[in-house]
Amino acid sequence: MTLSGKAAIAGIGATEFSKDSGRSELRLAAEACLSALHDAGLGPADVDGLVTFTGDANAEIAVQRELGIPALRFFSRVDYGGGAACGTVAHAAMAVATGQADVVVCYRAFNERSGHRFGQATASGRADSTGLEFSWHLPFGFATPAAWVAMQARRYMHEYGATSEDFGRVAVAMRRHAATNPQAWFHGRPITLEEHQASRWIVDPLHLLDCCQESDGGVALVVTSADRARDLPNPPAVIAAAAQGTGPDQMMMFGYYTGDLATLPAMGTVGTALWARSGLTPADVQTAILYDHFTPFVLIQLEELGFCGRGEAPDFIKDGGIELGGRLPVNPNGGQLGEAYIHGMNGIAEAVRQLRGTAANQVPSVENVLVTAGTGVPTSGLILTTAN
Repeated sequence: MTLSGKAAIAGIGATEFSKDSGRSELRLAAEACLSALHDAGLGPADVDGLVTFTGDANAEIAVQRELGIPALRFFSRVDYGGGAACGTVAHAAMAVATGQADVVVCYRAFNERSGHRFGQATASGRADSTGLEFSWHLPFGFATPAAWVAMQARRYMHEYGATSEDFGRVAVAMRRHAATNPQAWFHGRPITLEEHQASRWIVDPLHLLDCCQESDGGVALVVTSADRARDLPNPPAVIAAAAQGTGPDQMMMFGYYTGDLATLPAMGTVGTALWARSGLTPADVQTAILYDHFTPFVLIQLEELGFCGRGEAPDFIKDGGIELGGRLPVNPNGGQLGEAYIHGMNGIAEAVRQLRGTAANQVPSVENVLVTAGTGVPTSGLILTTAN
């Protein structure tokens, strides 16, 4: 059974994005879900499925109660941090396509800036296999996501001659897009490459402006059958393909054992599946939403997904290649570097807006959008389309 074309995102919703929401994460989740349902022209009584991240503090039954959903027939959680983002839609689409549920809401909500900050040093006491992986690294001071990514970024620089300026061009592009997006935290605040280079070091070779922001907020998406979505108020974002993937010797953010530190094999697995399942190629994509928690991984994703060859991403992005009007506009909303860090869910919402033609920074004639989730971890991806 193929999933392609059977389900669609019919509604999107979000809270404001801030550094101090002033309310509980459960309330943020409820607000985002209600906003998405309103956008879809549906109500809580229509919902019979919920999907979120394993890291979300809001239990499905708690969200059910807050929304007033009568009963759930399907509920699911996807693991591995930001790698779960597109996986939530994949699970929802499979549930809809197989009759497990009719209307599934995917949500993610947290106070990631005013509450628990994911970018801070980690002290994992988990008594499971993931805790064991962390125990091999944390005792040696290898305790933050920036440090974990820096290892691969440095190898990429060594392998292909990339520079900090190449990473900086990603940050400049994202902030330029955010500057003209009224919903972005950095609305009206673009940066220059010189400002990127002058920002303080976090972990060599990463500057502060190579690292995504920390945000409070929530985002939700409504997934239903493509046929039903066509009868709802907004044009559907049809799910042409959805995939999850790992690489060889996969670990949780410690992807140093694959044989090539300058690659992201899990994203390669996802990309191969997306192109095969959708029947599309990179040339068919008008804009891409690439998970930009750290700038170096945007370059490597371009290569893993086939938009350019190995080591060619620095040249690909020069002269505005990923900016609006470039060969492949990336994250027209500003991404997680510029709009907000909601674990990638705000990127999926932006993909839907691009297909609807309602984005703040609308790319012309968008028919197909590729979306990725967190990299360095087991990950996921989507291709969304306007196709009927």
